[in-house]
Amino acid sequence: MGNRTMTGHTAALVLITAVELVVFLDTTVVNIALPSISAGLRLDEAGLAWVTNAYLLAFGGCMLVGGRAADLLGARRVFACGLALFTAASALAGSAGSPWMLVAARAAQGIGAAVTVPAQLALLTRTFTEPAAHRRAFAVWGAMGAAGAAIGTATGGLLTDGLGWRSIFLLNLPVGVVALSLIRRLLPADPPHRARPAKRLDLPGAVLGTTGLLLLGYAAGALADPGTWTSAAILLAVALVLLAGFVAAEARAEAPLMPLRLFRIRQVTGSAIVNALVGAAHVPAFALLALYLQNTQHYSPTRSGLAVLPVAVAGLIASRTVIPAAVKRFGAPALLAGGLALQALALAWFATLPAAVDYLPHVLPAALILGVGLPASFVGVTAPAVTAVDQADAGVTAGIVNTAQRIGSGLGVTAILVLASTVTGTAGYLAGLRTGFAAAAALAFLGCLLTLALLRPNPLATPVARPAERPHR
Repeated sequence: MGNRTMTGHTAALVLITAVELVVFLDTTVVNIALPSISAGLRLDEAGLAWVTNAYLLAFGGCMLVGGRAADLLGARRVFACGLALFTAASALAGSAGSPWMLVAARAAQGIGAAVTVPAQLALLTRTFTEPAAHRRAFAVWGAMGAAGAAIGTATGGLLTDGLGWRSIFLLNLPVGVVALSLIRRLLPADPPHRARPAKRLDLPGAVLGTTGLLLLGYAAGALADPGTWTSAAILLAVALVLLAGFVAAEARAEAPLMPLRLFRIRQVTGSAIVNALVGAAHVPAFALLALYLQNTQHYSPTRSGLAVLPVAVAGLIASRTVIPAAVKRFGAPALLAGGLALQALALAWFATLPAAVDYLPHVLPAALILGVGLPASFVGVTAPAVTAVDQADAGVTAGIVNTAQRIGSGLGVTAILVLASTVTGTAGYLAGLRTGFAAAAALAFLGCLLTLALLRPNPLATPVARPAERPHR
């Protein structure tokens, strides 16, 4: 019986993390294919930006709704619905015959991803209740999220060169179809309806929060273009007003979309703040590295993608070896601080890259360091928040923490690329890239300091309690 249970849990973990991989892969897989998409659909630069931003904005803007839906409707049911939407939207993107159809499909992919990710975390928390298994599961999950960005860059170049840009979206179909067919067999059933919170989805909160987050992300992207600063400032003001209204509405709502009481839990607030910095530091780094390799070293898209693949390989190895042992010995907050310190070191290393690079001594060591630091950060930043709340709030807590990373990613990409562009105009292209890497390193180091201040890692930390053992809040 024990072996069958272990095998079932392993299969469930493979299913959940495979979906996690393709969801996060889609944040970067499109980047190298943009020139081919432009030629195929006759898209200008503004339209190409929306091919990327439609996914990221919908992903970040809808995650709170996805998290609360998982709590109220059942994590397995919501996971299946989100994956079905993501898979169908991937098919639509791969067959798009016009720019508007591709952008709409990318937005639908983002909504599907936003619904799926919080449900994944709720399912992991429910499935892996034994402390050692819990640590291993979150380590693998974190590695897949971290590897997604690197693998997306690598596969984007290979698929675009070999099969055309449509293949980068159609790649999701077999994974989605197989995963959907296995959900009922491998994932734990949702509790009976009477055992779940007897509450409705907070529609006013959903409208205010989602609209505010979408406008915030759009305004952040528009700030990167000096020609749209005025309209971006107006949109930013509207977004802030909507988000203020959202907070006020949540304070009065009987069944809020984002219970403000969760922010009284130090692990939730601290994880959200630090996760915003995790996103702001690492997402721009992949864009900067691609620009460095292709525009200064003249790498092809395929070679550029393969050059960052060691990030994914190192992350996958670390998730099976170093990270579970580190969580057990030092606790998740200490793992988070260490992961951010490794990110800061790798990004500072990239900030010293020479004009003429030799890949093995100059790029590979930092890529390996980054590969270990990213999954350590993902695991360390998520586990404290999700395991500090009741299971009834696990989905929305995961939504809060992951929304923070998406917001941080958008703001970080905008700020760092604008900074790099400004320095380029006065000191040259390479100086601009180095400045961008240095800024990303500073954000990662700030995250490390805030982890020590807000989450206070304890070297003698005991493993997380089983969900049934957590005190009721």
